[in-house]
Amino acid sequence: MAMSASEIETLIRAALPDAEVRITDLAGDGDHYAAHVVSAAFTGKSRVAQHKIVYEALGGRMGGALHALQLTTAVPN
Repeated sequence: MAMSASEIETLIRAALPDAEVRITDLAGDGDHYAAHVVSAAFTGKSRVAQHKIVYEALGGRMGGALHALQLTTAVPN
């Protein structure tokens, strides 16, 4: 079963309460999303470490309920 954009956002916000999260359904199929996540928790971390934090927030759903996620992360200005 595919995940909704709101489910993805809820999981990310639960792990990163300060995050600004923008989710876009890329194909209109509920299976291919882009996520832009901005959080102070990313400060001082490599891009790989930032992405790992987001993937961990999704609780193993990548490759299962969530087929594809194009991820961009950033620290607040």
